[in-house]
Amino acid sequence: MKGLKTYLAAAASCVLVGAAQAEISDDVVRIGVLNDISGVFQDTNGMGSVEAARMAAEDFNGGGKNIKVEIVYADHQNKADVGSAIARKWLDVDKVDAIVDVPNSSVGLSVNNIARNTKMTFLASSTASSDLTGKDCSPNTIQWVNDAWATGNTTAAAMMQRGGNDWYFITVNYALGQGIEAEATSYITKNGGKVLGSSKHPLGTSDFASLLLQAQNSKAKVIGLANAGADTINAVKQAGEFGMQEGGQTLVAFLIFINDVHGMGLKTAQGLLLTESFYWDMDDDTRAFAKRFAARPGMNGKMPSGNQAGVYASTLAYLNAVAAKGSDDAKDAVPQMKTFKGKDKLFGDVTIRADGRVIHPVYLFEIKKPAESKYPYDYYKLLATIPADKAFRPIADGGCPLIK
Repeated sequence: MKGLKTYLAAAASCVLVGAAQAEISDDVVRIGVLNDISGVFQDTNGMGSVEAARMAAEDFNGGGKNIKVEIVYADHQNKADVGSAIARKWLDVDKVDAIVDVPNSSVGLSVNNIARNTKMTFLASSTASSDLTGKDCSPNTIQWVNDAWATGNTTAAAMMQRGGNDWYFITVNYALGQGIEAEATSYITKNGGKVLGSSKHPLGTSDFASLLLQAQNSKAKVIGLANAGADTINAVKQAGEFGMQEGGQTLVAFLIFINDVHGMGLKTAQGLLLTESFYWDMDDDTRAFAKRFAARPGMNGKMPSGNQAGVYASTLAYLNAVAAKGSDDAKDAVPQMKTFKGKDKLFGDVTIRADGRVIHPVYLFEIKKPAESKYPYDYYKLLATIPADKAFRPIADGGCPLIK
């Protein structure tokens, strides 16, 4: 009789576990990290983002319901057709429940359209297009970290407060750069500034000489680099060779990360201004995360970028929503995510709005001089904090169809 009771108790336990996972498709939550593993964003995203997602899954630890989590990843090669093909296969064949990361706005917008009105959630933690929470907003998409509106407006505002009224842009010629330049230009002109010119370049440009010469000849006070990754690094290095900052022009990077600064070195990057949503050395929580990240396989002591921190935060937030609802279906998980308002260990005070935009503080930093840096990756000097309610486009101005 005692043995029978033990068996029944065990059976009841299995039923309860099964009930908790009843709406978890395939009995596993499968998350796909889709990014650039081999190109210009491999340091700011790449395998570091995969490790960040794995860290989130480990910290989630089943969500108290024995929920299994699997992390897969793929390289979109910064090509919308490649990224779309991967996303469709993940959705239709591999039964991936959420896609995270996706630097490159053209790829991100494609993934956004594929996931729309399916069971798949899109955690756009590195896609900078503001359209994701504007005209192309989707009930399946949550956008974390930066976007073109925030990057363009907060950076332009900070510079104009410091007297930087005349601008020249060097812009990567696809959705990311175009969006940042358009947002910054709108702010500059509305607030009495001038844009004296703009030069466009393709993704993966190695020679910026002609573009920098045009910028230098414009006599603009501020040279805005509306690009990212290796393009920004190459532009900053070559601007140093032109002596642009010594000539009185200020270089501003709209989208640069700690990995980029490390690659340039402080001697080259010193004095550059930038806005970031995450810095590893902000407080005890960010430092603790960074220390764990740096010790992960393949990281070799590297500090996490804002994009990699965004992968961790968005993946963990999604998994917590899955646990709360007992479902990995976007129609359940995304509305649950939008109920969150509180403290995030990496991004501070966080609210997830109805349009899918995660709002959090954004910071203006200046890159330190070599003599000011006291230890590895001690690169940023905080100049100003833009509060969450000022850092992102007002929800009423985005034109998101989800907002009635």
